[in-house]
Amino acid sequence: MRSKLFVPGSKPELFAKALASQAEAISIDLEDSVVPGRKADARQAVREFLCSPLALSTTKVLIVRTNAPNTADFLADVAAVVCGGLAMLNLPKCESADEVRRAIAHIGDAEKANGLTGTLDILVNIETPTALRCAVQLATADTRIVGLQLGYADLFEEHGFARNDRDNVHAAMFAVRMAAAEAGVFAYDGAFTNIADLAGFQAEAEMARRLGFIGKSCVHPSQVQPANDVFRPSEDEIARARRVIDAAAKAEAAGIGVLLLDGRMIDAPFVRSAKAVLKVAARLKP
Repeated sequence: MRSKLFVPGSKPELFAKALASQAEAISIDLEDSVVPGRKADARQAVREFLCSPLALSTTKVLIVRTNAPNTADFLADVAAVVCGGLAMLNLPKCESADEVRRAIAHIGDAEKANGLTGTLDILVNIETPTALRCAVQLATADTRIVGLQLGYADLFEEHGFARNDRDNVHAAMFAVRMAAAEAGVFAYDGAFTNIADLAGFQAEAEMARRLGFIGKSCVHPSQVQPANDVFRPSEDEIARARRVIDAAAKAEAAGIGVLLLDGRMIDAPFVRSAKAVLKVAARLKP
């Protein structure tokens, strides 16, 4: 899920276009991009799309961002969209593990009511100071939670943090990535809303990748290919990963746990990292 293309739920004419893009995931929004008077129409349009042959046959990850669990719209969202081709729900504005667990209980009820046999994955947004402080608790609230996602707009804009300050962005990324690492889930980077600044988007995506994020949200189709490129292991990275694994295998056969490769010490954590690189590379192989 190197790229996740954002689509407002109130614009169903864009659903198929987004699905035809190179984005690996499509995130349909029922929250901030939909005005209160359009919420009901949007969730019905999303439901119809998720139950369509197009959505049911796609290999892309289909995600819906609901309204916040503490709002009146949340239960209606879940009842409508927990169906068809939906793979993941994105929960915004959660600030406690109990709140997440209550939301997931409602999701389970909707699955049963709508006849779903599987269980949906949950992506939890980190977009308030409280959520950032409690990120590990949020990530470990339930076994369905697969990742944490940064929400820059709510986290930064409301509290006077400069969004264009690299240090601010890095600090938030680092905190979320460390929480995700502790919880054993993935970290996903938030949106870069200056559509005209592709260089800025790419630079931010590269920083996220260096911190171990798996992908980045895209608010425009022009951002999709840069995200896909940034989060693909390079040929040099793949070659080095193979050399690490080969060297480690020979060392293990000789009863050696630590070795030198190109003047650098290699032990178990480096081998695990190399295996992860090759796993991603294998998945992305044409």
